[in-house]
Amino acid sequence: MRKKPPASPFEARKAAARRAALNALKRARRAADKAGVTLSDWEGEFLSEVSDRVKTYGRAFGDPEKGAAGEALSIMQAVKLKEITAKAKGEKTGMRRTPLRRRKAED
Repeated sequence: MRKKPPASPFEARKAAARRAALNALKRARRAADKAGVTLSDWEGEFLSEVSDRVKTYGRAFGDPEKGAAGEALSIMQAVKLKEITAKAKGEKTGMRRTPLRRRKAED
């Protein structure tokens, strides 16, 4: 039996964001397990608690100022998820900055 389509485009976008967030959380966990990378206690707890909140409430944050209305993860949660995924893939995280250097004096 097919599910009835969502009532509005907003509901469809919200459901798609929820599915995308859950899939991203699962992919991050699977990538870490497959690569043999040990996640810290905090990172493992973060992945499990955020996925539980998304499954239960449809989003993982309560304050509307922390993320867009139709999104399932807040901005900082999305950043942390990207960092965990990069760690699982073995990529270096963070921006590479070069130090400021004094210009050479012209003769």
